[in-house]
Amino acid sequence: MKRKAHPTRIGLFMLGALALLVAAVVVVSGGRVFANRERAVAYFDGSVYGLQLGAPVVFRGVRLGSVVGIGVVYQGQPGRYAIPVELQIDSNAIANTGTPGNRATTTVADLVGQGLNAQLSTQSLLTGLLYVDLDLRSTPGQPVRRRSDGLTQIPTLPTTLQSLQKQLQNVDLTQLLGDVSAVAAGLRQLVGNPKLAGTVDDLAQSGAELRQLLAQLNQRVGPLGDALQGTLGSARQGAEQWGAAVARVGSAVDRVGQAADRVSGTMGRFDRLADDAAPALASVRRAADDLALTAAELRRATSDDSGLMQQVERAAQDMARASRAVRDLADLLERQPEALIRGRTANP
Repeated sequence: MKRKAHPTRIGLFMLGALALLVAAVVVVSGGRVFANRERAVAYFDGSVYGLQLGAPVVFRGVRLGSVVGIGVVYQGQPGRYAIPVELQIDSNAIANTGTPGNRATTTVADLVGQGLNAQLSTQSLLTGLLYVDLDLRSTPGQPVRRRSDGLTQIPTLPTTLQSLQKQLQNVDLTQLLGDVSAVAAGLRQLVGNPKLAGTVDDLAQSGAELRQLLAQLNQRVGPLGDALQGTLGSARQGAEQWGAAVARVGSAVDRVGQAADRVSGTMGRFDRLADDAAPALASVRRAADDLALTAAELRRATSDDSGLMQQVERAAQDMARASRAVRDLADLLERQPEALIRGRTANP
């Protein structure tokens, strides 16, 4: 006897299966089923070979979406075609900072205003597959353009390979190869020139002579240094002797000054002599004044910057003799004041 199926159980079973199916779809899609998607378009001028539907759209290493459409558009000029690549981007992946419950979503148009552009990059050198790389490479504030269907247009940049190819197109390869050939021919001629071998030999000989000269200089540096040290020692000794001579000259000048002072004192005593001796005493006083003036001039002449130091010794000796003569005259007048009138009397 067959058991009758219970409708309630069948309904619960169907609801459970549907719930499991929805959960599986959500898990497999990574939550993208309920994502807020935004479509945009990017026009590329060069080849997009290697870019496939479903290729990732990446912003600084973070996947934001995928490629959902690739086409070709004629731009109205012969040979001018553009390749529009439609992108589907998860707007919730880029959000402004704020409280978790109050975050404003950043749109593609906002990013374009901040300098966003698109560039094709290689996923793998082995497979040659491409992906769309988004980044803020342009100057902020650029105008936002939209296609006729309302899709935001993202500016594009050529790939590195395309930029290199464009630069190579402007290079005159024929002239470049000709220049390289001319340089190679010049080098070949220079290497095969017999004068080059002679020049190399001359350089080697010059190097040997230079090494020999340096060796001789090293041998002579020691004796030369010793001789220089001896010369410096002699110069130092001569300077010390010169300083001692200057000191002796200064001392002699001081003694001459002292003698002149004594002569001046003696002349004061001569004033008390007889009136008939006044002319002679005046002459003696003038001689003493001249002697003092001479001593002062000698004192100035013995300065460090004077050029008369070689004659100072002889002048000091003359001054010493003159001082002794004046001293003898003063002693004579003290003993015999009348000698100025009668002359010198012989000693008994």
